[in-house]
Formats: sequence, structure tokens, C-alpha cells
Amino acid sequence: MRALTIDVKQATGRILCCTIFRVGGKKLLAKGHLISEEDARMLQTEGMHEVWVTELEEGEIGEDEAVMEVATEIGCGSLEIRLAAGGRANLIATEPSCTLVDDELLKQINCTASVAIATTLNFSYAKAGQRVCTVKSTPFAVAKPQLEAVISIVKERGPILQARPIRTPAVGVLYTDPVSGDRARQLFENIMYQRLERLGTSATYVLTSLEEEGAVARSLQHLLRAKPTSILIASTTAPAGPDDVVGRAMLRVGSHIERFLAPVEPGNLLLLGYKDDIPIVSAPGCFRSAKPNVVDLVLPPMLARYHVSGWEVACLGHGGLLV
Repeated sequence: MRALTIDVKQATGRILCCTIFRVGGKKLLAKGHLISEEDARMLQTEGMHEVWVTELEEGEIGEDEAVMEVATEIGCGSLEIRLAAGGRANLIATEPSCTLVDDELLKQINCTASVAIATTLNFSYAKAGQRVCTVKSTPFAVAKPQLEAVISIVKERGPILQARPIRTPAVGVLYTDPVSGDRARQLFENIMYQRLERLGTSATYVLTSLEEEGAVARSLQHLLRAKPTSILIASTTAPAGPDDVVGRAMLRVGSHIERFLAPVEPGNLLLLGYKDDIPIVSAPGCFRSAKPNVVDLVLPPMLARYHVSGWEVACLGHGGLLV
């Protein structure tokens, strides 16, 4: 790319090298703007005779074309791409979604010299219309070989970001307490409502149970028959591990334990199991407060019907200190 100063009358179709301001400070045209015939006439009216513009050289691609090419390749799912000012392309969620991010591939792409990509955190909830990713290029132009290298890496490794839609989620909630399940419901239901409301949903199926293995197992069986998207167990007690009452009840209904302990604070006593494809989450203490905890990290992907593995729970430690 080279920069040159030309007569305003010859500026149509050229890209501005710098922002142009009117006397007094009002911005007329932004850096990177493609000058139209109307723009050229306006600049002449403002008393300008020359402008500083860029000119693409052989083997270069304009910034807008470059970021649109990258944005088209790096995302999938419920997304649309919108070109923005300054050599940017934004990826926007078109419906309530959970964003899944390939962090290692993102780092690799961001080590190149041609583009920079910023995304929301992995497992983040996104409302419809929310920006979940921005692609920015080097100013004005990208060398074609660099762009081709980026596109090649993404095509080989797969998309960096997926907006996985959350459609008609059905959440089952089981409140348990050693004395009375209704006591747990009274303590936690308002907090549960706030937590689910932030994700655009609510509790579809609600049961209470005495915290005794057989009673908890029967309640889980009732909830599992309804085929919810996920089941949350809100207990007033803190488990010692999968061998406690809740863990034994999960095993009794045929669930397998995916993970106990999460590197997240609050929420390190997370117990995650699956019965077929239905996740069952016990996170004692996490329903006492509406402040962010491990449930807020793992629930969005579960509502999007994504299988959260024990390895992925283990990877939550970087950034897992929430307070």
C-alpha cells in the first residue's frame, strides 16, 4: 500500500489515509472511508483542494474485503456478519445462543500480522442482536498471502466460534433438604428465578425432596421422564463427593459422574453427571446468591444442548476466580 496526495476532483473511489475535520472540529470523513462523488463535491464545497489517500499495490486486498472473508470463515451457527467502520467485521448472534470458542485456534490466528480477532468468552450467553466477535485488519490493506494463510488455517482446523442456539430450553429443578424439600425451595427459589431469567428462561419442572437417597432418586426419575434440557439440584447441604446422598441418587437412576470439583470460586463443589444426554448438576451453596458462580459458567452451553465434558470443566480455572 502506498499513500499519495491527489486533487479532490480525482479522489472518487480512493480511500482516505486520515480523518478529515471541518474548521472548528466537526468530523467530515473518517480514515479508511471510500470517497464517493458526493464526498468529493462536499470537500470542494468545504474549500479543500487536495486529500491524502491510499492506493492498493499488487498483491494486496482492501481491509473491508479482507475482514469479510475472514469473518465468513471463522464463525458458524446463529450468526450474521455486519461490516463496520475502520476495517472491521462484526459477528452478531441472530437468536439467544451460547458462544463456543476454540481458544487455541484463536491464539494461533491472532499471532499473524494481518488480522486481530476478539470474541466473547467461551460458554458465554448471548442475546439476539449481541456482538460476539469482531475481526479487525491491518489499516487499509492486507497482503494477499497473509490473508490466504489465515483462511487456510481456519479451513483446516474448523471455525473459531460457534453461536449455538438456545431454543425452547426446559430446565428441571430439584430442591432438597435433610428436613424438608420445601424449606430448600423457600430459601432458593427467588435466586433460581433471577439466575435463569438472566439466560432468558425459567424453571419448567420443579420438585422438592427430602435429602435421602431413595427420595432424591425417585424425584430425579420423575424429572428425567419429562426430558428436560438440564436438571439443577439445589441442596442446602455441601456434598463430600459423589458418594454423598445426591451423588448416590444420581448413580441410582443410571447417571454417570462426569466431574466432581471445579476450579471455580464460588462453586468448586460442582458435581456434574449425565443420564443419557441430560446433564444433572449439583452445586451446593451456588443457589444462595445471585452473584456469578460455576452454574452461570456451565448452564449456557447445557441450555444449548452442548455436552460439557469433565475436561472442559477442568479448563475453567483460568478466569475461574469470580470474586
